[in-house]
Amino acid sequence: MDWTISSLDYNVSQDGHTNVVHTIHWRVSKTSGEHTAGSYGTVGLEAPGETFVEWANIVAETAVGWAQAALGAEQIANIEASLDSQLAEMATPTQGSGTPWNAAP
Repeated sequence: MDWTISSLDYNVSQDGHTNVVHTIHWRVSKTSGEHTAGSYGTVGLEAPGETFVEWANIVAETAVGWAQAALGAEQIANIEASLDSQLAEMATPTQGSGTPWNAAP
């Protein structure tokens, strides 16, 4: 799975720190052959602890780690199962939509 961070929400001042991240907006995708499935979500973070990092010093890998830790292993497994299900549907569709008069021969 490929994780990216879309945005970090932060409070300008909190618990004696400045620019404290409280919400992470994440995206994850998984590719199989020519098909790619994706998911988007947000996760809230606990108040800053001993490992506080100033907003300007956060790197993508750190934010992804925070998001994954906040989601937990079970939720990450559920996300991956959902992506696998999407990929299976793309590879062998069980549904469709459209109009027969515009369908390609």
